[in-house]
Amino acid sequence: MLESIKPNRAVKAFDRDQIHAGNIGLSVDHEAVQVEVDRLLSSMTLAQKINEMRGLQAMPIDGLYYAGGDETLGIPPYKMVDGPRGARTGVATAFPVAMARGATFDTELERRVGLAIGLEVAARGGNVLLAPTINLLRHPGWGRAQETYSEDPCHMGALSVAFVSGAQNHVLTSPKHFALNNLELTRFEMSSNVDVRTLHEVYLPHFKRCVVEGAAASVMSAYNKMNGVYCGEHPELLTDILRDDWGFSGFVESDWFLGTRSTAPAINAGMDIEMPAPYRYSDEKLEEALANGEIDEEVITRNASRALYQKLAYNLAVPVEVDESIVECEAHIELAREVAEKSFVLLKNEDVLPLATSQKIAVIGDLAAIANLGDRGSSMVTSTEVTTPLTGLQTYSNELELTFFESNADLSSLGEFDVALVVAGLTYREEGEFIPTQQQEAEDDSEFARGGDRMDLRLPVEQEALIKQVAQHQCKTVVLLEGGSAVEVSPWSDEVDALMMIWYPGREGGHALARVLFGDVDASGRLPVSFPRSITQLMDWDINALDVPHDLFHGYRYLDRAGERAQFPFGFGLSYTQFSMDGLQAERTDDGFLFNVSVTNTGARPGVAVPQLYAGCPDSRVLRVKKELKGFGRLTIEPGESVDLEIEVLDADLHYFDPDDGWTLEPCLYQFHAGFSADELILDSPWQFDGEDWEPQ
Repeated sequence: MLESIKPNRAVKAFDRDQIHAGNIGLSVDHEAVQVEVDRLLSSMTLAQKINEMRGLQAMPIDGLYYAGGDETLGIPPYKMVDGPRGARTGVATAFPVAMARGATFDTELERRVGLAIGLEVAARGGNVLLAPTINLLRHPGWGRAQETYSEDPCHMGALSVAFVSGAQNHVLTSPKHFALNNLELTRFEMSSNVDVRTLHEVYLPHFKRCVVEGAAASVMSAYNKMNGVYCGEHPELLTDILRDDWGFSGFVESDWFLGTRSTAPAINAGMDIEMPAPYRYSDEKLEEALANGEIDEEVITRNASRALYQKLAYNLAVPVEVDESIVECEAHIELAREVAEKSFVLLKNEDVLPLATSQKIAVIGDLAAIANLGDRGSSMVTSTEVTTPLTGLQTYSNELELTFFESNADLSSLGEFDVALVVAGLTYREEGEFIPTQQQEAEDDSEFARGGDRMDLRLPVEQEALIKQVAQHQCKTVVLLEGGSAVEVSPWSDEVDALMMIWYPGREGGHALARVLFGDVDASGRLPVSFPRSITQLMDWDINALDVPHDLFHGYRYLDRAGERAQFPFGFGLSYTQFSMDGLQAERTDDGFLFNVSVTNTGARPGVAVPQLYAGCPDSRVLRVKKELKGFGRLTIEPGESVDLEIEVLDADLHYFDPDDGWTLEPCLYQFHAGFSADELILDSPWQFDGEDWEPQ
């Protein structure tokens, strides 16, 4: 008798029901809320309406910034707090930075991070989480790269909407900064100059997904200008696109202090709440604007209505009490470790990793013993305990023979060791948010520090020298890189045996690192940003620019157009096992495709594969990128096991934006590619669209 063939295990790449479960914004009865808002407005004076349109104090109270609220009317205030990597109020669970979480390519995991951060914000009394940061990484030198997820809008959209839906189980979210904020040092004055097609195809899709699919409760505007007009008073962004096109029903709040640059233009354009206090929206300036006819009470009522809307939609007048014991609870600490484990990207491995506890190991570099969580700007989080790489290794096993060498130590004895682990990278001194009023000397280890954009992508000179010095010895050299974005490693990468990007790994980074290095879990992160061989492969980069052109090409799109190959491409990452991919199949649905690809673990260890699907239009009549990501999934696969991944691609995902006709599905050949990185696409499925029907080619 023939044995029955057991079907492969099947996984859906993005399970919408699972991702959006519990999102309060998706269950709002909008008609009933609007009726209640109108009823409330009818009883409010002009002064009471104006009060809903502004923050109440320049400095936080217990970490929270208040906006609006009226006890006599039973209107609660918004209580806002930053949180791209954890609640910035008191102590909280410090998760790996968003770029590290982007490296997991795990949307369900990011939903759980959103859930945890939202819950800790609620436990601290907050109700608006000023996150996620979803400005596209146009250039890896951007100082705040660590706060965002990706250089790719599809990848960014999937991770960010998962975070929004998770967090909105408990609090309101505020995706930021709307829009085209991707240069730090000149962000208060620079203009991001962009054509309408690039704007809609590249720099807005992830914002749109958070608003339309994730029902984000609010949006924070950006400091910079778009095409010469400040984003905080830009009617095209705040009204035409956000409300008229996307149907946004929440409120827009300004970025702090300089996010609102005018009174009447900002209010008329759709800036609903000035934060953190009334400067442009002061009583004096509003009275003057009303008297001059620059604004009228109808517009005040409109903006106040938007500010009130989510207070009623989320029933903030009856807050859900969350016990503060949830903050840094065991489950959240374990989650922080899991995220870190899944974020580390193994870039090179010449038979060194995983390590064995029987080896004699040297740990080298001052960064190994420093809590390096990321920049010290608005996303800074304080945890009660942080596990450094050195501590994580020291506590991993009593069997380890481990010796620590500071950066300036005598390294002549390294030949006696089996492996040397060099911890190198960046800190808050080299990259991060730049806050001019809070700058102190870089040597000052106080709360605030420089940050800013990076002029180049190389490590500090002394760290490159340290890596080369270690590599001269007989022991195997493993470099562990900390940082928030791409690092140019070509000056020394050929001299080392293994290289792993560990980002800013959060409070549990040291424990996670030990478990990955010794193979308790697979090395499973993948790059959410291309690592170039040299910064010269990328677009021009001027960190002092005041006018910055934006087009369709950056990241892997730019490299493709230039015929360049990255040193480590977008989506790349090694595993401790090997995978094969076959059987790319496509099935037409009413409004798109279901692609299925089979991935097999051909090695001897359990491991994680991250299949990726890209699409290109080689015979398009308009300028197109060579290929762009359309879907991805994360698969944990046992040795010898095959798993089928299903990726949905809608026809709408294949549109380009025509300045005259809007979103357009062009009749042409669509070439779909599947593989393990942007430069390793091994399967193809071509389809022709003739304007009415699709046919496989």
